[in-house]
Amino acid sequence: MNTAVFMGISFYSLTILLHVLVLNGMIPFTWVNGGRSESFSAQVPLSVISAIIAVFGGVFTLFAGGIIPNPFKRVTTVICWFFVVFWIFGFILQLLGTPFEKMVCSLLLLLGTISNLRFAIEKR
Repeated sequence: MNTAVFMGISFYSLTILLHVLVLNGMIPFTWVNGGRSESFSAQVPLSVISAIIAVFGGVFTLFAGGIIPNPFKRVTTVICWFFVVFWIFGFILQLLGTPFEKMVCSLLLLLGTISNLRFAIEKR
């Protein structure tokens, strides 16, 4: 299970890093969000919200991996399956996005999908 925790923490950490780089202008905002953001000011709330969600996802990974004691194992499994479906859908959308999303973000989402799948199929 340690590998899945490492993969999950890596996924959420890299997601936060990606959005911090977008917010700092090191990655052009036109490379993310399918290139649909009309301006940097329109992209800022999306990146901030995504980074905040990634922080919660990282904490959830610690619960799912058993690093933080978790009495709600069945609920955690259901949430993991939800994330698997959600990240697969996101993976498909990334493949339809910008070249950066196809090359970088899709691989990042694949990492998150595999991590949550491992949590979801773990025998509890």
